[in-house]
Amino acid sequence: MQQHSESDQIQLDLQANSSIFHVLVGLTGSVAALKAPLLATKLLEIPGVEVRVVTTDHATHFYDINEVPVRVYTDKDEWEMWTMRSDPVLHIELRCWADLLLIAPLDANTLGKIASGICDNLLTCVVRAWDTSRPLLFCPAMNTAMWQHPITAQQVATLKSFGYVEIPCIAKKLICGDEGEGAMAEVSTIVDTVKQYIQKHPE
Repeated sequence: MQQHSESDQIQLDLQANSSIFHVLVGLTGSVAALKAPLLATKLLEIPGVEVRVVTTDHATHFYDINEVPVRVYTDKDEWEMWTMRSDPVLHIELRCWADLLLIAPLDANTLGKIASGICDNLLTCVVRAWDTSRPLLFCPAMNTAMWQHPITAQQVATLKSFGYVEIPCIAKKLICGDEGEGAMAEVSTIVDTVKQYIQKHPE
């Protein structure tokens, strides 16, 4: 039986298939990350779609990676994959593999990083290297007070100026007990939006 190293396995996982639409989901450190297993499951129900997930370390506080039904990449994978000059770089491999990047949830911290061009983890490196001819959708999710801070609107506008598409947050009673805007869009809304972009994708 042929043995594969972790680096080889990652490359096998990311082999391109032109007949499949590749959706890369980014998870950040919002409590809404607890919906990650459901979101991945619903995306997999779309015909002709393959899904992979990139998570920040903080996001894993809110969900169990083992409950996500697809391959989940972490910062640890990024550093373990590269050991010498000829090795592939994971955030570039992911950037090349994905037809669409969906960041759901996008917390206030990562929103600020992306708006400022900071790339200090696997997910933000993927974003910094992203091919802007391909769709990038983002779903803000944060406490109402954070959402209402003036800098949030500026940062969201900056992402939109890059050509990224916002799936707006909604108002509801948040996990913390506060009530108001800032909750991530419903999973059904997110999936329906992804479907719209898949329909626009050339065969």
